[in-house]
Amino acid sequence: MEYLITDTRAGVSRRDFSLKATDLGFDFPVDFECRHQILHGGKQEGAEVITLRVGGMTLTVSPTRGMGVLYAQYADLRLGWDSPVKEVVNPAYMELGKQGGIGWLEGFNELVARCGYQWTGHPGEDQGEMLTLHGQIQNIPASVVRLSVESAPPYRVRLSGRVDERCFKRCEFEVWMHLDILPGEASFRISDELINRGSSAREYQIIYHNNFGVPLLEQGAEVRVPVKQLSPFNERAKEGLNTWSTMPAPTAGFDEEVFNIRPLGDSEGDTLALLRNAAADKGVAMRYNLNQLPVLTLWKNTDTLEQGYVVGLEPGTSFAYNRRYQRDLGLVPSIGAGESRLFNLQFDFLQDHAAVAAAEAEVVALQAAQSSEVLSEPLVAC
Repeated sequence: MEYLITDTRAGVSRRDFSLKATDLGFDFPVDFECRHQILHGGKQEGAEVITLRVGGMTLTVSPTRGMGVLYAQYADLRLGWDSPVKEVVNPAYMELGKQGGIGWLEGFNELVARCGYQWTGHPGEDQGEMLTLHGQIQNIPASVVRLSVESAPPYRVRLSGRVDERCFKRCEFEVWMHLDILPGEASFRISDELINRGSSAREYQIIYHNNFGVPLLEQGAEVRVPVKQLSPFNERAKEGLNTWSTMPAPTAGFDEEVFNIRPLGDSEGDTLALLRNAAADKGVAMRYNLNQLPVLTLWKNTDTLEQGYVVGLEPGTSFAYNRRYQRDLGLVPSIGAGESRLFNLQFDFLQDHAAVAAAEAEVVALQAAQSSEVLSEPLVAC
């Protein structure tokens, strides 16, 4: 069963769309609800939010904000963070070039924020062009939004959006973004496809800026990653190199620490990154493939709860440097005319000691194949 919610070319806009299990016309195995809302007031005026509940899993997504996942919850474990940005900001009220190119921060409060696709990373000039922080895709409303519900096992529920990043004489990128939930599973999946609809090859970059706060983030929480190579992002990060994987308590005035990681994967390139709480009885495991997303950025921003106590586990094609610094690192790929690229991530909710221990054992097994190389200096002097 497929339900079209928005299609700009067809002139479809089903405001306040709502669907429950009893509306499906067949016996769905768990409770189900999809609810579409238009927000009002402040800088969220006109922003769209979709809440999708499948059994014990709830995802909250904003089509207006590039299909960003605001937060996810399974049973009593919530993934997300508490940003000083409290509203679901409509990009119409944002200026990405503001304050030297960091206007992106005025809407930043998502669990999953996509950064790309023409560029990502820190603001600055590249080849005569001013690039703003983390690209544009997270602030482009979806042109198509649709929901599909399978009527036979495994009863997959998929929320899809098409977000277009198009600019005359620049690029014609079409991005299909899919969020999948299988009833009964304590996980959700992201499956994105980038398509170059132009007539020539273009550079592209993508970082999945995945952000976690309390209850997982706390003093003594740990990040677990199978590391091939680790380096500080800049001079500031050098100070925290020896404690890169350990999370401190909320600290007033904490200046972010960022680390570049080249992870290890299995023979197919599959890997994972794990954040678990201090007691090691709650966590999240993020699974992805290094052939699609070869590097990982760890962003530690453990400031006060009011300022934004958050850690980012960010797989990508690139680190967070400005694009001009990354070509020499081999981290600015290109996509030919008519070609596509796939990016898949899975987020597993770890709800007890056994689940956390099993995920940590996977990291240990991958790390056993090779010792970590730790560089004391940043990859780029910028």
